[in-house]
Amino acid sequence: MKHEPFDPRSAAELAPRVPRAGITLICEVRQGSRPWAPARLEDLSPGGFRIARLPGARTELPLRIRIPGMQLLSAQIRWTRDAAVGCAFAEPLHVAVFDHIVRNADAA
Repeated sequence: MKHEPFDPRSAAELAPRVPRAGITLICEVRQGSRPWAPARLEDLSPGGFRIARLPGARTELPLRIRIPGMQLLSAQIRWTRDAAVGCAFAEPLHVAVFDHIVRNADAA
């Protein structure tokens, strides 16, 4: 069995670069049959986002999110920390959609 030589670079250095934007925008979120509620979306990437505060969030239920000017998106809560939640989109955003959201958030 042949082994590859050890590469001293960290896993983070070897991982592909994923665009990430430290934006803040107000969107609407909903889980299950709960009513739509405003939420502050932060730290967006094509694969997911963070919501600053989402009390009562349940990781076993999908999250629906409405970003102004966009179609309804689905996501899954991957982690919770205090009242903040980290979410992964059910389908990653196309880079053009990601860029559009970031541009519009910066203009607001």
